Amino acid sequence: MSEIGSVKWKKNDMAHFFPTLKKRVDGYFSENKIKKQGNRKLYLKATILLSVYLTPFILLLTLPFSNGMQLILWSIMGFALAGIGMSVMHDANHGAFSKNKTLNYIMGHSLNLLGGSVCNWKMQHNVLHHTYTNIADMDEDIDDKLMMRFCPHSERKGYHRFQFIYVVFFYSILTLYWVTLKDFVQFIQYRKHKAFCEEKKSNVRKFIQIISLKAVYFFIILYLPIGIIGLPLGTTIAGFIIMQAIAGFILALVFQLAHTVEGTSHPLPNEEGIIENDWAIHQLQTTANFSRKSKLVSWYVGGLNFQVEHHLFPYISHVHYPEIAHIVKETAEEFGVPYLENRTFMDAVSSHFAFLYQLGKPNPMTAQS
Repeated sequence: MSEIGSVKWKKNDMAHFFPTLKKRVDGYFSENKIKKQGNRKLYLKATILLSVYLTPFILLLTLPFSNGMQLILWSIMGFALAGIGMSVMHDANHGAFSKNKTLNYIMGHSLNLLGGSVCNWKMQHNVLHHTYTNIADMDEDIDDKLMMRFCPHSERKGYHRFQFIYVVFFYSILTLYWVTLKDFVQFIQYRKHKAFCEEKKSNVRKFIQIISLKAVYFFIILYLPIGIIGLPLGTTIAGFIIMQAIAGFILALVFQLAHTVEGTSHPLPNEEGIIENDWAIHQLQTTANFSRKSKLVSWYVGGLNFQVEHHLFPYISHVHYPEIAHIVKETAEEFGVPYLENRTFMDAVSSHFAFLYQLGKPNPMTAQS
């Protein structure tokens, strides 16, 4: 990973696009007298998703169920867990869940339900991914991971030709890796590359916090049901893994559908570390929407199907994206800027796996710049 600030943006004749777009989007909110953060719809959704996650766990701890029913309850928790990550934690850690900073802080820490670290996630997602989208060695989301290749500029290995098949397994262990090793690996990496600029004592506190939160997480999610309540060891471990597999696969897949699909660009900085484009134009060229007209998809994935709007306005809650998407698309067309999207969820999934297949071929496609 390169150091933060080593890549810069070039101002060009399209630099007036974003100020024009921002003025129009701001006008939408002021004219309709609505706030940019979440509203009652989002608060209701958060209540539903948190309840669907916590209720099955409480039932597991308090009522006798067959082994099969226990696994079903763990599975329900997996779907709810992914929903919390996409619809609640994501908005909150962007400061978009509420105008109340304390409420954003509290809901942002719903990430602890996944066993993850908020400070690491904000660095990976808010800083690196949102600033340097699809830029190799800067955007951690497209870094090669184990046997997976997500960027046209990384080295291709022979086994990558099968990645469009085995990627399903690796997506399924995303959150399992997250709760066990990822935060520690990231912390060391960010310290090495000076992403965390605080004093040594502050970073020591961060590291102790990561360890403490994981200890609490595993105490509640595994030791409490097994060691205290006395639930079957094998069934509980199996249920925990099923929950992680469901949540991991959904989260990994949905987040990849915005950037690792056909048509998105992966530009490289020049020798001076400059991307030959304006930042806002770069976001439109590296990001794709999907299934914009599906209310069900939009509700569950927390507006992550409107990633174009999210990358341009991450401080705006996803509940507003369907409305401002019309403004973004019309303005993009007016300025001749691409507005990438896949019509349906399955179109996006197909495009993602086609992209992975292309990256695994002996003579992969030429990266767009």
